[in-house]
Amino acid sequence: MPSAPISCLVVDDEASVRRVLVRVLQAAGYAVREAGSGREALEELAREGADLVISDIHMPGMDGLALLAEVRAHYPDTGVMMNTAVSDVRTAVQCLQEGALDYIAKPFQIEEAQARVRQALELRRLRLENRAYQTGLEARVQEQAERIRGLFVRGVQVLAHALEAKDPYTRGHSARVAAYAQAMGEALRLPPALTHEIHRGAELHDIGKIGVSEAVLLKPERLTDAEYEHIQQHPVIGEHILAPFFAEHPIVLAVTRSHHERPDGLGFPDGLRGEAIPLAARIVAVADTFDAMTTARPYRHARPPAEGLAELKRCSGTQFDPDAVAAFLRAFPDETRLPIKPPEPALEVRV
Repeated sequence: MPSAPISCLVVDDEASVRRVLVRVLQAAGYAVREAGSGREALEELAREGADLVISDIHMPGMDGLALLAEVRAHYPDTGVMMNTAVSDVRTAVQCLQEGALDYIAKPFQIEEAQARVRQALELRRLRLENRAYQTGLEARVQEQAERIRGLFVRGVQVLAHALEAKDPYTRGHSARVAAYAQAMGEALRLPPALTHEIHRGAELHDIGKIGVSEAVLLKPERLTDAEYEHIQQHPVIGEHILAPFFAEHPIVLAVTRSHHERPDGLGFPDGLRGEAIPLAARIVAVADTFDAMTTARPYRHARPPAEGLAELKRCSGTQFDPDAVAAFLRAFPDETRLPIKPPEPALEVRV
């Protein structure tokens, strides 16, 4: 199909001047419309647009400089030329500095006017191509950054799973916590995008344990005060690990840092209280603790799911956010709906 002709809008408060320039442009094969003022020109652009506006500088009401500013602000793909008397070239140069493509001096010379319009349209084409290239380049850079971040996230997830795999008692913990947290987000009717971020944060919430001594992580007895203080650093370590690649995902970072905070202020690492704790972290705290209670650890048996549910209810408002507990109970009203493996009955526990 043949392409549509280039459209030009001639703006001048003198009808005779407009008519001359309209005929010159039509003779060159352009589709030409005209307007008698800056305001009328803006109405024409709003109605149909134009590839090129050729405007007089001195007009009553909105002059050419003001029209140029409006077109540049609201119609960035539209080029602007100015026409001016030979004695007013200095003002035309000012227009060039403010974004006009070129100017035509009055009285018009047909060949020169047509040549300058062709030159201005070529400059407009180059600007549009450069903008499209820059936009495409930025999109490719962003795509590459997302790919790199995706590889990093997958690598971190592998590390998290490898960390859990070292300890048979915590294997699969993060995946279960993520499943619980997602069900809770759905029970709270959170936006899907937010629920997804909470799920991702839950999967990575314990990544900071990479920086915790294995002797402490795998210790079969209860921890000493010093060892407990050491393990309390894992939320901060996790946040530092993830921060370079999750700066635009504050939910993930909030879950990682704050999933051990408590409404009564007795949590760690920051001692946050109540709603000062991010909602996502309050949700994951319930999911994390429930899974910890209902899976076996070296120093204790797993508690039955029914006991875990009862403990959530008992500690609602002190250790756990009441809304998060209510969401867990809506998602899993009894142990028959809990997607967890039953504990191994032959576990030897050392106290």
